[in-house]
Amino acid sequence: MEKIKAGIIGTGFVGSVHIDALRRLGFVEVVAVAEANEELARKKAADFFIPRAYSNYYDLINDPDVQVVHNCTPNHLHMEINSAIIQAGKHIFSEKPLGMNRFESGKMLELAEKHQVVHGVNFNYRMYPLIQDMKHRVQKGELGKINLIHGSYLQDWLFYETDYNWRVEPKFGGVTRAIGDIGSHWCDLAQTITGLKITEVFADLSTVIPIRKKSKNIETFREDRDLTDYEEIPVQSEDWGAVLIRLENGASGVFYVSQVCAGRKCYFNIEINGSVKSFYWNQEEGDRMWIGYRSQPNVYLMRDPNQLDPKCREYTIAPGGHPEGWLDSIKNSLLAYYRSILNTKKSLNKKPDYATFHDGYDISCIVDAIAESHQKGKWVKVIR
Repeated sequence: MEKIKAGIIGTGFVGSVHIDALRRLGFVEVVAVAEANEELARKKAADFFIPRAYSNYYDLINDPDVQVVHNCTPNHLHMEINSAIIQAGKHIFSEKPLGMNRFESGKMLELAEKHQVVHGVNFNYRMYPLIQDMKHRVQKGELGKINLIHGSYLQDWLFYETDYNWRVEPKFGGVTRAIGDIGSHWCDLAQTITGLKITEVFADLSTVIPIRKKSKNIETFREDRDLTDYEEIPVQSEDWGAVLIRLENGASGVFYVSQVCAGRKCYFNIEINGSVKSFYWNQEEGDRMWIGYRSQPNVYLMRDPNQLDPKCREYTIAPGGHPEGWLDSIKNSLLAYYRSILNTKKSLNKKPDYATFHDGYDISCIVDAIAESHQKGKWVKVIR
């Protein structure tokens, strides 16, 4: 079997992760990268031993050897670049959020379906082995009736006024920031595990740091930047938020997001309370799941291929006690996605484990509803 050939547009933090994950698959070869200028493109290609470097993403898309394109650019470029990829007939894997709003996301979904390309979005947390196991347990009725779902996604990488990233500015990141950037992951996880849609939201969002100092030396998650030469940027997007939710079965929930909680690096957790038992999972301890009972001892289920539902064992390689984590979840997303490319005819009518543009559009609808709810100060229905 010949390797599938992929190209990466955008080789920053997450683009580099995509390259690493693809190489772990074994049957995919990264043959080209595209960056904002020729010097950077050549450097990144040399760093990763990739044969071709482009300073124009159109050139990468039109490279006849490239079969799949990964869009790892900032949010405001997704609509333009994703549309070009699809219209060229190339399969596409996009970073999230799919679009700046539900209208953009809807247009991209419609375009991808029209051209019948295999499409994916990087909501990778759903691909942790224990999340897949939890999903199958819920499907089998182990929880009973789902009554309550709650959790949070807390970070501190924008804790200081000198912490700046393009996501801070709505013209690059979108109307919401903490909600769109990390709250979107929580919503995707909630719906993936339960199989239920979020139908209504009531949001309270807040900006803690109204002015940020933008240094000229910026990379995501880096702190060794020059703080003597900067410009002040007024902040219009939220640093944190609290969101009440209602689900289609009548269940309720609440989640919190923040990028200004000192000490919290990637504290992403979710708990689902049913009429029989409860499930809890925390990404920072992603190799174990808590199962809660009323009348017997609570237990921890450790990630072990021999203990997981057979349907999700393919997403874990290491034996029990050998930790797997965030990088592995992205590899799992891409494994499932590229298997769909290998089996295109079978995949078109089957809901895959990885997130597609359908999921990307759905999450955009929820994020838009959250922004509207905060503006209006009331419950808002999610329009799909």
